Amino acid sequence: MITVVGSGRVGATTAAMLGLMGLDKKIVLIDIIKGLPQGEALDLNHMSSILGLDVYYYGSNDYADMKGSDLVIVTAGLARKPGMTREQLLEQNANIVWSIGKDVAKHAPDSVVILTTNPLDAMVYVMWKATGFPRERIVGFSGVLDGGRLAFYTAQKLGVSPSAIIPVVLGQHGESMFPVPSRSYLYGIPLDKLLKPEDYKEVVDETVKAGARITELRGFSSNWAPGAGVALMAKAVKRDEKRALVASVVLRGEYGVDGLPVEVPLILGRGGAEKVLEIELSPDEKNKLAQSVEAIRKLINSLPNQYK
Repeated sequence: MITVVGSGRVGATTAAMLGLMGLDKKIVLIDIIKGLPQGEALDLNHMSSILGLDVYYYGSNDYADMKGSDLVIVTAGLARKPGMTREQLLEQNANIVWSIGKDVAKHAPDSVVILTTNPLDAMVYVMWKATGFPRERIVGFSGVLDGGRLAFYTAQKLGVSPSAIIPVVLGQHGESMFPVPSRSYLYGIPLDKLLKPEDYKEVVDETVKAGARITELRGFSSNWAPGAGVALMAKAVKRDEKRALVASVVLRGEYGVDGLPVEVPLILGRGGAEKVLEIELSPDEKNKLAQSVEAIRKLINSLPNQYK
């Protein structure tokens, strides 16, 4: 069974894609707003009926209904509004994530948790502390989105399919993220060999500002790309794919970092983040990653003590 906590745009989109992928026969939607998860579940069940899907959606306002879930996807939290950074959401969403984490630990103690709540890396830390789970079982959705955006904007420059690009984005999921051109490839060719420095800078700027741009244009943050990315990660867990992708996980000495969640390449399977992949970086790239990690450290240091 899969539980999706949060029935807003990202949660509902994710739930729909989970069903379309056929990842489980039962998907539970939980939200504190009365009627919202029940209404979304009913609509999704009608979708399943029309498409002939073998999946049942159940909406609830009770966290106890996640019992038996082997995968919990947390999309709950306040969303960004126009002009708001991910970092400004810190304290408000920390309280939400901490409370959810305690319920996950109580009702789904053996689950893998995929988290989307912003500011992402800090919320991964809060969820890790709240559940007491091993670091492998708390994974932040970030790099799939950042990488997908980097691949899209790069492909636009090069006139190729985004699927031909293997993107690598390290560090923070936020304004200080570090896309790595020397370790991002078009069929084995590093992007810094294909793009002029000014073109790559433009691609990076577009990647970093993509979320804010979407929010500015339509008045609320993205949901289709996050829903697709989370479903891709859920598939890796449920089917034990051992899939290589970029996500946020608490590091234990990798990249010289200990005890902080950082966006890095990893192997995602049934056990969660089963292996962190350390890629070789130049001295300049190590410095840029360190700056991005420092932004994460500052956010976590500014958390109220009860969340540390």
